Amino acid sequence: MPTRRTQIFQVSTLYGAATLAAALDAGQFGPGQDSHRILLVSNNASVPETALRLDEMRGYGDIAARFDSVVDWNEAISPHHPSGWGPRAEETELWQRAFRLAWGIDPTGPVDLAVESIQVNPARALAAIFAESAVHVYADGLMSYGPTRNKLPRSLACRIRRVLHLDLVPGLRPLLLSEFGVEPELVPNDAFRKVLGEIGRAAGGDRQLAALGTQTPTAILLGQYLAALGILTPEEEEELHIRMLRGVVRAGHTSVVFKPHPTAPAAYSRALDEAAAELGVRLTTFDSPLLAETLYERCSPTLVVGCFSTALFTAAVYYGVPVARVGTGLVLDRIAPYENSNRIPLTIVDHLLPDLDRQGEGPVPELPSTSPESLGPLVRTVGYCMQANLHPELRDEAESWLREHLDASTQHYFKRRRLQKLTLPGGGPRGAAIRLRRTVRRTRVSLGL
Repeated sequence: MPTRRTQIFQVSTLYGAATLAAALDAGQFGPGQDSHRILLVSNNASVPETALRLDEMRGYGDIAARFDSVVDWNEAISPHHPSGWGPRAEETELWQRAFRLAWGIDPTGPVDLAVESIQVNPARALAAIFAESAVHVYADGLMSYGPTRNKLPRSLACRIRRVLHLDLVPGLRPLLLSEFGVEPELVPNDAFRKVLGEIGRAAGGDRQLAALGTQTPTAILLGQYLAALGILTPEEEEELHIRMLRGVVRAGHTSVVFKPHPTAPAAYSRALDEAAAELGVRLTTFDSPLLAETLYERCSPTLVVGCFSTALFTAAVYYGVPVARVGTGLVLDRIAPYENSNRIPLTIVDHLLPDLDRQGEGPVPELPSTSPESLGPLVRTVGYCMQANLHPELRDEAESWLREHLDASTQHYFKRRRLQKLTLPGGGPRGAAIRLRRTVRRTRVSLGL
């Protein structure tokens, strides 16, 4: 009798877990009865002991029920931190034996891995421990449209079977892992929307949702944690949220919800409360442990505003809600290094979404059902500039795009120093001189001079 296959699904966010649940429901991991499925939960917060646990989120229980067992990765490797720990090469076999025994996995049975962010731990640690396993990478946000963050060893890359991703930007193809020929695979929209509906229903007893009563908010502001990442100062991020509020008021909204990021300081909401009082707006700050998508499900807003949150595109694609951006230009200017994985989400949002600061009075229009033809070439050009060594095949396209489109309206997507380093158009006189010398050198070599 053949041994039963084990599938290990590593998650750190409820949004990612919902993506996997949708893929399971759509049959993208095969029939459930043929496999032993383990949900491996990792808390990657800087101080996990003080952060919100995944099992405290509304709707987690319905997702966890799809798996045969749940394992806490933080406990499994304690006292190490999930983001910093990986096994030593000589210890991987011992760790695999230990985990097979502790998690009820057949000692010799095949194991498949479904992981997020294959470039870093805990995904890299799991891939090293289960060194014979096929690896399925899933993307729970806009970063999948950008290049792989770090160069992967070919011994790992050859094990990666696919990149599962949501169709957040219809018509745009992910760059992630494409340098190895890994094919992207869409998680069906209807399956993901169904999972979001389950999560929304599970939040039915939430006290804050109940407190909204009949004054249902029509606009939602999405907070992020840009100050915590050192991209903005706390004062700048606070002002960013206030600009969002002023923008939705100009658009005609008087009942607004602010959904802060779980790691954001409470002072942000207090500053917003003061601004709302001055503007005569009813503002509700949601600190309940629920996804922003649950608010879309329960409140049916008519506008969602953020900086570059993935939840903006969930609102537009899965709920048909108009969305707008605030502050992308400033953040594009600040993020460093140029290879920062947030650069592609920022570029997409900046290019596609209306700038609320420049919107006049009246409603914000809905996004088109497919991305414009201009987006793909822009994303590939920025992606090449981020990781030129991984995508040399994109150089000609990048050069052509920069010659034709680099101007005052697109310069903020690029850094002059980066263009100079890559000897691309727009790098200035020094970059042009370097390109000329390289062309002359190649010509001399080809002529045998």
